[in-house]
Amino acid sequence: MRYLPKSPAERQAMLDAIGAHSIKELFRTVPEKFRLTEPLNLPGPMSEPEIIQYFKARSDENSRGYTSFLGAGVYNHFRSVVTDSLIQRGEFLTSYTPYQAEISQGTLEAIFEFQTLICQLTGQEVANASMYDGSTALTEAVLMAERLTGRHSVLIARTVHPEYRQVLQTYAKHLGIKIQEVEFTPSGEINRDALAKADVTDLAAIVVQSPNFFGVIEDVAALAEIAHASGALLVVGITEAVSLGIVRPPAEADIVAMECQSFGVAPSYGGPHVGVIATRDKFVRQLPGRLAGQTSDAEGHRGFVLTLATREQHIRREKATSNICTNEALFALAATIHLTLLGKQGLREVALQNLAKAKFAQTELTKIPGVRRAFSGPTFNEFVLEFPKSVKMINSFLLRDKIIGPFAIGTAYPDLSKRGLICVTETMPRAEIERLAASIKRILDNRPIETGTKHN
Repeated sequence: MRYLPKSPAERQAMLDAIGAHSIKELFRTVPEKFRLTEPLNLPGPMSEPEIIQYFKARSDENSRGYTSFLGAGVYNHFRSVVTDSLIQRGEFLTSYTPYQAEISQGTLEAIFEFQTLICQLTGQEVANASMYDGSTALTEAVLMAERLTGRHSVLIARTVHPEYRQVLQTYAKHLGIKIQEVEFTPSGEINRDALAKADVTDLAAIVVQSPNFFGVIEDVAALAEIAHASGALLVVGITEAVSLGIVRPPAEADIVAMECQSFGVAPSYGGPHVGVIATRDKFVRQLPGRLAGQTSDAEGHRGFVLTLATREQHIRREKATSNICTNEALFALAATIHLTLLGKQGLREVALQNLAKAKFAQTELTKIPGVRRAFSGPTFNEFVLEFPKSVKMINSFLLRDKIIGPFAIGTAYPDLSKRGLICVTETMPRAEIERLAASIKRILDNRPIETGTKHN
């Protein structure tokens, strides 16, 4: 009854209420060839304990015993069980959207707190209620800059996440926006000399990511000066939000587009996640999505309302700032709970652990003959190494040792073959970092991986 909660008598009563004599008659509008006429090819029947064990076994085939050093925009961080417990409360988990403020005060307050936390983290003055993810947030930030400046070209660093750049290209293709990519220096940062020489006559925005796709931290203040000197806006993307625990916030930027997955949201095979845009108060009328605000009712009690909603569902289509018609309120709530549990010092401690463990991994790996840093710029919890052999080949052998290795940079940057992007978060034990180094050394020495070995 847990999985089929309606008894035959109850189902028949429902059919009688709508004037159907059978389930077959209910689905008569579905073409015959699309109807299920025989049982599904599934194991069973099973008892509930057997079903739970079955799915645990299937899950274990994917994850048990594997250690992952893969980042590249999706990060494995510690998530408190408190967060999952709270976001699964019915009033949050099953609610659609807070249109009716009088019955959605809890949701609206959570969104308001999320916006406040994002402003504190980014050094900006206003943040929206959330976006689908970091890639759409970055693109919407660029469109916002185009509206604000009335200009139609964009300079984007080649060090911005490749998938984010692809999303932007898809949007720009039919909007008449010219996208020009700017190369990087040996340090892994955007080439500021190239920026200075670029055509800025119709420039709406300079777009960078920090830490960028190579894990290198950009000089936001210097880039803001370059952008503003040409009358353009600076858009800064952030994929690893935990970096803000110790990295100086991009307060000089005009618009910040961030992926908040690192705050209490599981990697989930790449999504769904939660993005956000933060900006200056003077730009708020062009901010996509919606804003929750704090107010007082007639009796002076604190309350929350939708202050701004410049979306197609709320205003005339031609005045809408975005065709994104929802947000990620549940995951924004998860991020809010996660950050509240951590607090300022907790977030800083997590960030420091990321920095220290990544530095240790970098030191251990560069001891291996033939392995060296690909870029000299400062990094947080990701870094690129150059290997003497193919990264894909190395990864195929690492899998035999139950290690998910670095992202092969050459798949996105063909001119950077034999480079791998390695991520180390606070969840990674020292022993696993040492095991990775030992495995890679064994592979490069042409010694076989010892399959079947048990590791703690």
